[in-house]
Amino acid sequence: MASRSHRRGAARPARGALRRRLPLRLLLPLLVLVALAAMLMLRGYVHSEILADHRVGKPAPTDRVPKEILEGGPVIDARAGRTEGLSVPDHRLVLTFDDGPDPVWTPKVLDVLKKHDAHAVFFVTGTMASRYPDLVERMVDEGHEIGLHTFNHPDLSLQSKKRIDWELSQNQLAITGAAGIRTSLFRPPYSSFSAAMDNETWPVTQYIGSRGYLTVVNNTDSEDWKRPGVDEIIRRATPEDGEGAIVLMHDSGGDRSQTVAALDRFLPDLKERGYTFDNLTEALGAPSAHSPVTGADLWKGKAWIFLVQASEKITGVLVVGLAIIGTLVIARFVLMLLLSGAHARRVRRRDFRWGPPVTEPVTVLVPAYNEAKCIENTVNSLMASDHPIEILVIDDGSTDGTARIVESMGLPNVRVIRQLNAGKPAALNRGLANARHDIVVMMDGDTVFEPSTVRELVQPFGDPGVGAVAGNAKVGNKDSLIGAWQHIEYVMGFNLDRRMYDVLRCMPTIPGAVGAFRRSALEPIGGMSDDTLAEDTDVTMALHRAGWRVVYAENARAWTEAPETVQQLWSQRYRWSYGTMQAIWKHRRAVVEKGPSGRFGRVGLPFVSLFMIVAPLLAPLIDVFLLYGIVFGPTQKTIVAWLGVLAIQAVCAAYAFRLDRERMTHLISLPLQQILYRQLMYVVLLQSWITALTGGRLRWQKLRRTGVVGAPVAGAVPGRHDRRSDDRRPVA
Repeated sequence: MASRSHRRGAARPARGALRRRLPLRLLLPLLVLVALAAMLMLRGYVHSEILADHRVGKPAPTDRVPKEILEGGPVIDARAGRTEGLSVPDHRLVLTFDDGPDPVWTPKVLDVLKKHDAHAVFFVTGTMASRYPDLVERMVDEGHEIGLHTFNHPDLSLQSKKRIDWELSQNQLAITGAAGIRTSLFRPPYSSFSAAMDNETWPVTQYIGSRGYLTVVNNTDSEDWKRPGVDEIIRRATPEDGEGAIVLMHDSGGDRSQTVAALDRFLPDLKERGYTFDNLTEALGAPSAHSPVTGADLWKGKAWIFLVQASEKITGVLVVGLAIIGTLVIARFVLMLLLSGAHARRVRRRDFRWGPPVTEPVTVLVPAYNEAKCIENTVNSLMASDHPIEILVIDDGSTDGTARIVESMGLPNVRVIRQLNAGKPAALNRGLANARHDIVVMMDGDTVFEPSTVRELVQPFGDPGVGAVAGNAKVGNKDSLIGAWQHIEYVMGFNLDRRMYDVLRCMPTIPGAVGAFRRSALEPIGGMSDDTLAEDTDVTMALHRAGWRVVYAENARAWTEAPETVQQLWSQRYRWSYGTMQAIWKHRRAVVEKGPSGRFGRVGLPFVSLFMIVAPLLAPLIDVFLLYGIVFGPTQKTIVAWLGVLAIQAVCAAYAFRLDRERMTHLISLPLQQILYRQLMYVVLLQSWITALTGGRLRWQKLRRTGVVGAPVAGAVPGRHDRRSDDRRPVA
């Protein structure tokens, strides 16, 4: 008993671990992806883009075809071993329409038939019947007969028996779902007269007869698909000397305006000559080809139609979404290029000044929680500053001796403030309360400044309308692949954006790694808030609403340690994106307010929502349709289109690197970043959406630091520190 109890107890944590590995916020994106792929596959199938076979067999000898078939009528009965060709009696015409239903031409054909009180047989394909079930239902309701024309319209002489059965069953499934019936009539694709039956098509006809179907060809071909003109269609469709006939026409496959016009003249003219237009079974004096379907088979058919209709609507929405996102992406790129260029030209003019030079001392706040590996580099970089500063290191309950390291350095103008762990916003507010100067610079404990960073960062405060300044955050550990990808993202996605938002006066975020504020601007709005997980975005939006201007200082460079594993990157970006959503929701009332708050609400919030939340969420459509197009669609055109999008992104990236004076060699990994890195960002954003919609609560997640970003020396670009750490992990 004890051993059993032990085994049961040991099994429970394993199941719990499995549940922890697959939380709902991860499972839902996976299910959405699977559902989307299934919808696209289903759409591709019903549009004959998947599993379709467009080959057409060549003529073959006829020596093994029975004479009764070659010389018989157009209705071939090979059921139960029979070999018989049936003909329609004189003065009876059976109009047959192939390849429909078509949403444009089939209704017009039905209208003409109804107008002249005539019946016909519609040989529908499963693909079209699945997409337009209402037209199949109308055919049956108005007394017409339905026949099978396969699902995907392949040449059955080139198919296996298994494929033939599949084509028939799927065709029946679509008809059942649309009209609740089965039919015993069948017309092979690419068929003509019974005399054209050969050694390849006859065995197929025999097999289909063994499945209980009458095979219907024709003996009068209007050749309307050639569009020879209304008069010629009527001439070819009219039998000689009052003979009965099965007339071949089409209600789909192209422009059928001539067919409709010819039909409107053909029906009354031949009725005056004594012809009747019947269903096939009526003309043959046989029982109806339709039989009702009930029970499970009926529900299977209805389920099929429902899924096809859902896939049509969903993919239709996706196509519209793709068009929208494509327009947004291009518009954003154009806007970024134009406005970032304008920003660079403005701030780089020799006569450009923010106002009087800012020379008074400032306070630098360094909130730190377990930053023992980084804090020494951070403080040393600040001590090299060419602007007078005081440094406040706020230790937020660290357990790794962060505060002791700073204290042991014994540096002047450096104070350590200890507090119980309360989070970054609380640490910053504690620092604000103890700051001696009105201008306050904020940075992260894993970041290093260049000697000129603080000076460049505070110069915009020469303009009394500026309440906060965003610096130029850069990736210090960019020599790994995942670091290089983030480097591209920082230079192109963040800093190019900040130039654009500066011109538009709706900067959404002051980066936590390098930003500066007026205390007189922060105090009226309550300082740093812990209402969201993105306190930097939250406070920036609050400053906009309070009427302060937020600008970007391109030369205020800070080098930060970016996440080095996928897990750490996931945690960071999940918090960022979810926190941004929280901040947008918190400040939503700005949309209806007046003054500076209203301006930000009607300009800034839509921009941030569109370009940081909605557009990235829809952007995966580009990759989804790329993959679909490569596998099932026009591969060459799809690749060219994707390369075009990549080229636009490369131009923007190159321009951003040029503005930031970065080496272009890092852009070598841009194509791979677009293929792999973006997918991770998509899933993170989708997970954030799901967390927000389900009311989930995301807690702060501390990233593992390694201290690899060293302090700058004599203005040199910081790089990796030489020391190694057991906490370093390879890129996952």
